[in-house]
Amino acid sequence: MTNTIKEIAGADFIFAIGTNTTEAHPIIGLQVKKALRSGATLVVADPRKTEMAEMAHHHLRIKSGSDIALLNGLAHVIIAERIWNKEFVETRTEEFEALKAMVAKYTPEYVETITGIAAETLKEVARGYALAPNSTILYTMGITQHICGTHNVMAIANLAMLCGQIGKEFSGVNPLRGQNNVQGACDMGALPNVYTGYQPVTDETIRAKFAAAWGVAELPAKPGLTLGELFDAASEGSLKCMYVMGENPVLSDPDALHVIHALEKIDFLVVQDIFLTETAEIADVVLPAVSFAEKNGTFSNTERRVQRVRKAVEPAGEARDDWEIISMVARAMGYPMRYSSAEEIFAEMAGLTPSYAGISYTRLDQGSLQWPCPTPDHPGTKFLHAGKFSRGLGRFHPVEYVPPDELPDDDFPLVLSTGRRLYHYHTGSMTQRTEAMEVAYPEEYLELSAIDAEVLGISDGDSVEVISRRGRVEVTARVGDKVTQGLVFASFHYPEVAINQLTNPARDPISKIPEFKVCAVKVARIEKKMELVESKKVS
Repeated sequence: MTNTIKEIAGADFIFAIGTNTTEAHPIIGLQVKKALRSGATLVVADPRKTEMAEMAHHHLRIKSGSDIALLNGLAHVIIAERIWNKEFVETRTEEFEALKAMVAKYTPEYVETITGIAAETLKEVARGYALAPNSTILYTMGITQHICGTHNVMAIANLAMLCGQIGKEFSGVNPLRGQNNVQGACDMGALPNVYTGYQPVTDETIRAKFAAAWGVAELPAKPGLTLGELFDAASEGSLKCMYVMGENPVLSDPDALHVIHALEKIDFLVVQDIFLTETAEIADVVLPAVSFAEKNGTFSNTERRVQRVRKAVEPAGEARDDWEIISMVARAMGYPMRYSSAEEIFAEMAGLTPSYAGISYTRLDQGSLQWPCPTPDHPGTKFLHAGKFSRGLGRFHPVEYVPPDELPDDDFPLVLSTGRRLYHYHTGSMTQRTEAMEVAYPEEYLELSAIDAEVLGISDGDSVEVISRRGRVEVTARVGDKVTQGLVFASFHYPEVAINQLTNPARDPISKIPEFKVCAVKVARIEKKMELVESKKVS
């Protein structure tokens, strides 16, 4: 996030796009509700009628995958009506003319044909965002999990810069991270092309710095593979071993049957986790890790806030800290990785990472800090890009709308989108082990519009089969107005409804993130099961 979570409550205008905030990020959802109580305007762009959408002044029920057209349409109106922040654009950005030329064709009327959003509504939203004293944009994986996910983010950045709604309090571009330390994992270099603090592996000077710290002659200059590329390589036979930590790709990755096939094909699979997940069940070796309550360390959350984690209970059995397990494996392989504590590792990292250089356990014992925090006397950074961007001038990136990779047709006439439910988390490896959550939300269901249900002869509560080009799953139908005609929705929390066996592995060419949010499916009532139920009733 460019800004802090609490700043959301002070925004005058909140544009939430591709985020089901109150369910996926309920604590941040509270800040949205505070803003509304203070008189803020909320606009939600989402094909589904979520709780956020029901609170909104404008619910833009866009067609799945049409975000760029919507964002370009907003920019078009703002430029056409000359309500952009001219001083900000002139002094702090470049390539404005290129953006202006590109969005010229995205008239409200043209955008309506792509998104389904009425032209007059688009104009009203554009004016509201541009003219509010402080506007903030919230987004999550409803923006990034598309074949054009990177360009979706660029289009959001274009809008924020165009209106000068960045680099100041209560504004900004704020991606909401989906897990408690996913920001920290990325900060620590858990990406195939960077070291800690997003320092590129292709930079010779940076490689030399890390090689010296780790006592090795040299480090690879070539970026590694992304998650989807790893499974492709495993399936093709060029990858022989995989080490999976705190991840359950058998349920969480797209085209999950392909993932299972890839994992079964490799020579050696290691899983390091706190539970025996579906992925761990097919591993050659399972290494028992500890939960957050059993270890010391830090988490870096979605607002770049680094916080201490302190051990509350002793680990059970042979479970060990992740860093201890990795060190033991490294030593067994011949590299003398010897650390005495998480604090020692953090100190080494901070010494190699400019954005964390001023953070230490001593300071964190007094309270959390937000990076960048470059020196020991730096207070941390509340919001980014104040005064100037890290690259100097902010660059507009004109991006064109492209349709999703897989569109409905006669064989697969519906669009499936996936996401999260309030009561469960990710693949359910933790929340489905708690009886309270099972009572609150015991099974998954497929959201289906009343119009589509009538055409398909499906009633609320029927068992249905959802079929894509990659697989099929059985699930209970929930008929209503949550989704529009032509769209169905389910979460990926339930192993018995392994919805990611259906989703499309087509990827964004830049970020390599798969298109979870749009795939073509067909839905049919399961006749045999229903006939059996009816026969039992008669007997």
